[in-house]
Amino acid sequence: MKNYTITVNGNVYDVVVEEGASTGAAPVKAPAAPKAAPKAPAAAATPAAAGAAGGVKIEAGAAGKVFKIEGKVGQAVKRGDAVIILEAMKMEIPVVAPQDGTIASINVGVGDPVEAGALLATMN
Repeated sequence: MKNYTITVNGNVYDVVVEEGASTGAAPVKAPAAPKAAPKAPAAAATPAAAGAAGGVKIEAGAAGKVFKIEGKVGQAVKRGDAVIILEAMKMEIPVVAPQDGTIASINVGVGDPVEAGALLATMN
């Protein structure tokens, strides 16, 4: 038997797999109760201070994982400058500034999973 930990839609499951079932109908075991998924670091762990959000939102266009953070809080950016790079299906997807301004907050950290439409950063 082998033990595996599997994450499905943010739920973590411990799974036991039996090897060598020869009848074609392997015994079915009750699924393990899901463990609580580890929490992502709070936004306060990033350079942004709580309450420092700007009025312009920078949101994820697709679900993925934060691959790299290009911008820094207080940095002036031009429209189209990459602020955050997402990774989805082994592709790097830049999330760009929608207008000229200054980055007010970065709300994610490298490695954080994000859904489409999730708030990644704000700017003024």
